[in-house]
This record gives sequence, C-alpha cells and structure tokens, in this order.
Amino acid sequence: MLITLKLLNRSTLKNVSFLILLLKMCLVFGQKKVVVIDPGHGGTDSGAIGINGIYEKDVVLKVAKAILKLNKSLFDNELDIYLTRYGDTLISLSERNRLAKSLDADVFVSLHCNASPSNSRGMEVYVYHSKNEKSITLGVSILNEGNQKLGFEKRGVKYANFQVLREAIAYCPSILVEMGFMTNTDEADYFLETKNIKAMALALLMGLCSNE
Repeated sequence: MLITLKLLNRSTLKNVSFLILLLKMCLVFGQKKVVVIDPGHGGTDSGAIGINGIYEKDVVLKVAKAILKLNKSLFDNELDIYLTRYGDTLISLSERNRLAKSLDADVFVSLHCNASPSNSRGMEVYVYHSKNEKSITLGVSILNEGNQKLGFEKRGVKYANFQVLREAIAYCPSILVEMGFMTNTDEADYFLETKNIKAMALALLMGLCSNE
C-alpha cells in the first residue's frame, strides 16, 4: 500500500534510517561519481509560487543543500557533488551547463517544482529525447524512490526540449526533476518541514545510487 502524503510526517521518520542503510550498501569504493545538482531559478526568478506562499527557488535550493550535507555527513563525500548555485542568485542556463562540461560530470540533475491550474499532484521527470536511455533509466530510478519511500505519485518520464537538458546531454546523462506541485496544498505544505526536505534529498540520493 502506498504511503499517503497525510502520513508523510510520521512515516518519513521511520524511513530515514532505512534509506541511509540502503544508500550505504549501494555506494562503492573507487573513482568518485561527479554529480552536478542544478537548483532551478533563483534571484529575481522565483519559479512557481506555492499555494502557501513558498517559492520554488527556495525549495529546490534547500533540497540541493540537504543533498550536499547528507553526502558529507553520512557518506564521507562518496559522491563528488557540485551545485550550480549555492545562494539566491540567478545563473544563466548556459552557465549551468558550462559547469557540467568543465567538471566532466557523470550526471546532471536539475531540480524544480511544478505548478498547475488544476489540483495536480506527484513527481515527474523530463529528459531531452526518447533515445537517451541512461537519462530515462535515471529518471525512472528517481521516480521509484520518490514513490516507494515518500509516497509521491509517479507521473512518469517525459520528453522536453529544455535548454538545460539539450545542452547537458552532450556531456552526460541529464534529467529535470519536478519534485511535486506548489499548487497542491499537501505537496506545498510538505516542503515546509525540514525533515521532509531531508527525506526528499535522501530519496534523490537513493535514486542516483540505484542507477549505478
């Protein structure tokens, strides 16, 4: 039975230790995997505005920073993770891609939150093209973790001609993750809780790890 969002505050706490154990088991020694995490928007570009007033740009940055902290504090920097922005600044799309190229990244993950005029809910992942098999596999892995560990509905892997995907795919597998809808009350409120930000970060790390 899927975890409902109304139970996330309680069930997420139960799952955190399990997520950590699984992540430790799947990390392997050797050359570090270079991962570029791109928190979307920033600065004057707020992104979607939640029904509760939160900004997409703030949510995605918090999740990205939580990924950095968990990688460092729990796993001794097993993954070599870089962010395209570390503060509330607006970085051009070309600069975000340029970073991935300069670091010879193994994976590029752009983080976003969704918005809809209807009461839509769930997570979805975008890739540039249907032939990008590694990107699709990574997207499915991310969606599975978000669904199985956090209870977010899977909206599937979709295709889009987004610039960050189009340019990054020349260097490495790349995906754009829509982590939930700012216009859905349950999902917008979910990101108000620090422990839920951490749980989402862990799920994303699990998705990256499961794709090894």
